Amino acid sequence: MTHRFVFLLALAAAVASPVSGQELVLVNAKVVDVDAGSVRPEATVTVRDGHIVSIEAGSGPALAGATVIDLRGMYLAPGLIDAHVHVGSTEQARRALESGVTTVRSAGVSHYVDVGMRELQRRGALDLPEMRATGYHVRPDPAPGLFLDHPDLAPFMAGGIRGPEAIRAMAEAMLNRGVDFLKVNATERAGVPTTDPRKQLYSEAELRVLVETGAARGIGVMAHAHGDAGARAAVAAGVRSIEHGTYLSPRTLAMMAERGTFLVPTIAIVRDLTIPGGDYDNALLAIRGRHMLPRVREMARNAHQAGVRIVAATDTGYGPESTTTLAHELIELVDVGLSPAEALRAATTTAAELLGVEDHTGRIRPGLDADLIVLERDPLAAIDAVQDVLMVISDGRVVVRRGDWPEDRPVS
Repeated sequence: MTHRFVFLLALAAAVASPVSGQELVLVNAKVVDVDAGSVRPEATVTVRDGHIVSIEAGSGPALAGATVIDLRGMYLAPGLIDAHVHVGSTEQARRALESGVTTVRSAGVSHYVDVGMRELQRRGALDLPEMRATGYHVRPDPAPGLFLDHPDLAPFMAGGIRGPEAIRAMAEAMLNRGVDFLKVNATERAGVPTTDPRKQLYSEAELRVLVETGAARGIGVMAHAHGDAGARAAVAAGVRSIEHGTYLSPRTLAMMAERGTFLVPTIAIVRDLTIPGGDYDNALLAIRGRHMLPRVREMARNAHQAGVRIVAATDTGYGPESTTTLAHELIELVDVGLSPAEALRAATTTAAELLGVEDHTGRIRPGLDADLIVLERDPLAAIDAVQDVLMVISDGRVVVRRGDWPEDRPVS
């Protein structure tokens, strides 16, 4: 266990109980109903103890002691869910939150920093997105930190995580550290110049061992896969989602639609390969990206037409050099054929179902968490409205406010 992880858990444990959310009354709101794909005009939304209490037409009753915020006819939408991130610090997680992302699924990070951040957020110690943790990638040659955190896996250092015994041992080690998902590389990566993203890394039988090990504890598997053979093996083995899927064939997409396997295409980060700066700035990757970008767009279009459930994600670390946000992925999804309502659901209701958090977030409904964003324009009319988030409310607390706002009114 590293000193950093010990510090995060110790800080989390030092917090006795969650910080209760503000009591808020949001008036003059246009509430975006992502299920219906419609907007409820002139509504009042009341928030107490981090949860939505009511949604009333017009000017509803105000809680005594609450703070009234006049949204002046702007659009109130659910906080966004980014289903594939690589945030490795609280600063990076905070940048995700500031962009309007109130829930994230980690897709791989060393030393269980995602588990630590999850616990800090749950205890109210820090304003961060709700975190679904994954720990390390299960891959033949894992990150060196794995063996520092798990010296008991030393017998597998020389040969790597290959074969059922090694896969099961690594999975159980991570499950014992409290991950919410298991992440496997079914094919090689695309963001490394020396790899071949089409190359299959694990057989269907090996992947099934991972799926069954997770399922025994109620944990699903997310499978990184660009190549079709590796992805099809992962789908047949029973993974919950395919991440990326650049070269998926119609046959594999049909299998995904039949089995209910989610697709997380991360189109915008492939575009990042092709432009200077951002998360990637490498000549060989730029060449690769120019080939991959039209393919992943075509694949996502085919997936939508085949009825595959699509979930939005960035595959970014939200670092200081990152230029991709979830808004850019939603724009890409609309460009490949999703309606703005479908794209918004890919970052709210459908994403919540994939992550297993639909019981408390992803919609604006009484009883759910008050994870909300305020937009100047209607995202159901033009999805690019989500690029300009004027307010972020996370667990009932206003954590970001941009632009000119009238003074809040306390209710006596």
